[in-house]
Amino acid sequence: MNWTSVIVDLQENCYLYWNENKQCVIIDPGSRAQQIIDEIQKLELKPVAILLTHGHFDHIGAVDEVRNYFQVPCYIHEKDQPYLSDGRLNGSQRLLAEEIRAQSAEQIISANMELNIDGFTLTAIHTPGHTPGGVCYYDNKQKILFTGDTLFQSSIGRSDLPGGDGATLLDSIKQQLFTLPEDVAVLPGHGPETTIGFEREHNPFVIVWKMSHEKEIE
Repeated sequence: MNWTSVIVDLQENCYLYWNENKQCVIIDPGSRAQQIIDEIQKLELKPVAILLTHGHFDHIGAVDEVRNYFQVPCYIHEKDQPYLSDGRLNGSQRLLAEEIRAQSAEQIISANMELNIDGFTLTAIHTPGHTPGGVCYYDNKQKILFTGDTLFQSSIGRSDLPGGDGATLLDSIKQQLFTLPEDVAVLPGHGPETTIGFEREHNPFVIVWKMSHEKEIE
């Protein structure tokens, strides 16, 4: 398996993840659709699906153009489906001069699901907190985790937009992600690659939570 990141507006990582047959999934095409399409064609990849980690505007802005060009289905968690068509929910109404909208996803993720898509087997781990329907896509065999805006290198996602909740986000990270092996590669929605082991030991948001939790126990 191989991957590359197409860095688009707001330094968002749109990932292309492909197998030996050059089939690929497109993760979070946030903007600059033509740049994403050009990279796919340069690498001679064959898209089979678009996977969305959540519904914020900077992760969905190029969905329709890329989906229509390659004629592939889009996947999103059921709780973030409304974000695609609602600029208030997806943040574009508040943070941009224009409202970003996308058509509904063809495939809906519920709870934690195993996705089998044309040669790919990925677990969609439900990690609410940044949004109610945030998910991380995990390739167990390759030990690669696409975390969207749930977990970054030495940081975590914001929780001040509609549907966000900081305590829920930390619970998702601790209970869903930090139970994975420490050598799992973390590919976040913004910023550089990291690992589960590094974030478990060094992420300052997690350390602050640990310290406050220990004081509560005392």
